[in-house]
Amino acid sequence: MKRAVALILCAVMLTAVFAGCTTLEKTEDGELDKGAVIPMYLGTQMFNFDPAKPYLNDANIKILDLLYVGLTDIDENGKLQNTLIDKTEIIENEVLKEYKMRITLKHSKWSDGVDITASDVVYAWKRIIKATFQSEAACLLYDIKNARDVKEGIKSISDFGATAPETYVVEVQFEHKIDYNQFLRNLSSPALVPLRESVVGKSEDWAKKSGTITTSGPFTLKYVEFNGLLRLERSNYYFLDKENDKYADKYVIPYRLETDYSKSLASYVTGLTAATANDRTFYTNEIPLDMRQNYKDSANVEDMMSTHTYYFNLNNDLFKDARVRRALSLAIDREHIANDIVVFAKPATGFVPYKVTNGSTKTSFREAGGNLIDTKANVDEAKKLLSEAGVSTGVIRIAYRAGDEVSEAIANYVKDVWAELGFSTTALAIEPKENELDKTIFDDTFENYYTVEKAQDKSWDVLAIDYQMLSEEAFSALAPFAVPFSGNGANMNDVENDYPVYGHITGYASEEYDKLIEEAFAETDSAKRVEKLHDAEKLLMEDMPVMPIIFNQSAYATDSTVVSGFSTDFYNITNFNRVKMKDYYAWKQAMGYTS
Repeated sequence: MKRAVALILCAVMLTAVFAGCTTLEKTEDGELDKGAVIPMYLGTQMFNFDPAKPYLNDANIKILDLLYVGLTDIDENGKLQNTLIDKTEIIENEVLKEYKMRITLKHSKWSDGVDITASDVVYAWKRIIKATFQSEAACLLYDIKNARDVKEGIKSISDFGATAPETYVVEVQFEHKIDYNQFLRNLSSPALVPLRESVVGKSEDWAKKSGTITTSGPFTLKYVEFNGLLRLERSNYYFLDKENDKYADKYVIPYRLETDYSKSLASYVTGLTAATANDRTFYTNEIPLDMRQNYKDSANVEDMMSTHTYYFNLNNDLFKDARVRRALSLAIDREHIANDIVVFAKPATGFVPYKVTNGSTKTSFREAGGNLIDTKANVDEAKKLLSEAGVSTGVIRIAYRAGDEVSEAIANYVKDVWAELGFSTTALAIEPKENELDKTIFDDTFENYYTVEKAQDKSWDVLAIDYQMLSEEAFSALAPFAVPFSGNGANMNDVENDYPVYGHITGYASEEYDKLIEEAFAETDSAKRVEKLHDAEKLLMEDMPVMPIIFNQSAYATDSTVVSGFSTDFYNITNFNRVKMKDYYAWKQAMGYTS
C-alpha cells in the first residue's frame, strides 16, 4: 500500500521526478539498482560515431541523437527549445555595422565528467568551416563573419567570427544583420553539436570505439562490435549536479540500450514471456522488410526529414547529359518502391521532403512546391530522351551500404529497370573493412566514398544514400549543390590555380543555380527567400544531378505492455530519456543481466 501511494505521489506531483522520486528499484542488498536494460534494435550498423561526418543513413542519425546534445532543439510542434543554451544576447551597432550574439551555456558535462565549454562549441564549428574539411553543414555557419572566406582558403581559421571570451560564453560576430532566430534554429542541426579538441585531435579514429570517444548526450557508447553488440549506457554527467542530485535517473531513466546485431529482428514478437526473455526486442526503429506488411497498421509512422536519393557521378561521361539522368529517373516507379518494396515511405515528388518548413512551421516546403518529378514510371518518355541524347547503352554501378536492406532492395529493383533500358547495371554492396592499425574497429568504406576525391577518381557511378536534412529550412538541403556553398572547401594543394573551390561531390556546377542560392542566402525577407529556394529546387530537378526516389518515414514498433515514455522532436527522432520499463528489475534478472 505504501509503495502504491508513493507511486501515485510521483505521478501527481509534477516536480517530484526532479526533486526526489526515482524509477530505480532496490537490489537484494537493499541498494538502488542502476536501472533498466532495454533490448532494442537501433538500425543499420554504425562504425563511426563522429557527428560531423556525412549523414547517409536514416537510422544512424537516430543513434547519434542519443549520444550528443546540441545548443538548441526543435520540439515536435516546431517550437525552438534551448538545450545547452542558457540565454542569448543580441548586440548591434548600426554605425559600425557590428552585429553580435553572446550565447551563455548551461552547465553540463561530457561523459567523462569534464565540463562542456564555449571552446568546445567554437572548436566544432571551426572544424566544419576549415578549407580542408568536407561538410555540407558548413553553409549553416556562413552568416558568421569570415566563414565563407575561411572555407575557401582565402582567410585563416583564426579570422573566423566565433570565439570563446569566457568559459561558458560563445561570442558570434555576423557579416551583417541576420535572422537571429533562424540562426538559433539552425543550431539544432545534429552536425553542429560541440566537440572537444583534446579528444577529437588525438586520432582520426576517435569516434569508433568506446575507449576513445566522449559524448555530451543522454547516453554514451560503452561497447560496439561488428555484427555483434551495440551498447549505449546512461551518461553519469548529462546535466547532473553530482553533489546535489540524489538519483542518477533524474534526466535519463533507462540505464542501458542494447542491440545485438547477431540476432534476427524476427525476435520482435509481442507476447513472449520472461521464460524466453533472451529473444525479446522491446523497441525497433527499423522494421525488417519481410515484416513490414504485418506492421503496416500497428507501427508508429511519421515523416522524416530524409530522402532516399541516388547521386549521379558527373565525372562519368555517361551522365554528362542531363537528358540521360532524367531518363533514368523517368524509368523508375516510385509509387511501387514506396508502397510495395519499402512500405514505410512516400514516393518522392522532389528533393526536399514534407517535414521541411516553408518559411514557417505551419507550412510545408514540399506541399508549397508541388510535384517536380513523376511518381509513376514513364518508360516511353525515358527512351525518347535517351534517343535524343544519342545514348543506348552503358555501364552503371549502383553502390549502396552493405547491411542496409532497404537500399539493397531498391538498388536491385532499379538495376533491373535500367537493364531493360539497355544499360549493363550492377548493384554493389560496399562492405566495411577492418582497420589496418586497430583490429578492434572497422572503417566505414561507404562513408569514405562520399568525397569529392572518390567521385573524381570514379570509384562510384551512382551512390545510394539517405540524404538527411541538416536543418528544418530548405536552404541547408539545396545550398550544397551550389559550388560556393558545397562545404567541400578548397584544393589547398593546387597553388597554380589559386586554390580552386570544390563543388558538390557529384561534380554538378551551374552558374544559374549558384546565382539562385546566392540570392536566397542574401535575402532577408523570408517569403522572397523561400521563393528563390523553390526556383532552385525546380532547376535541380531539371538538371537532375541527384535522383530522389522516396521520402523516408520513421516507423517504429514497441512492446507497449512493457516499455513506455517515447517522444519525438521535429526531426521525428525518438527521445529515450523518459522511457520506462515495467517491472524492469524482474526482466533484468530473467535476461541474465548482472549490472
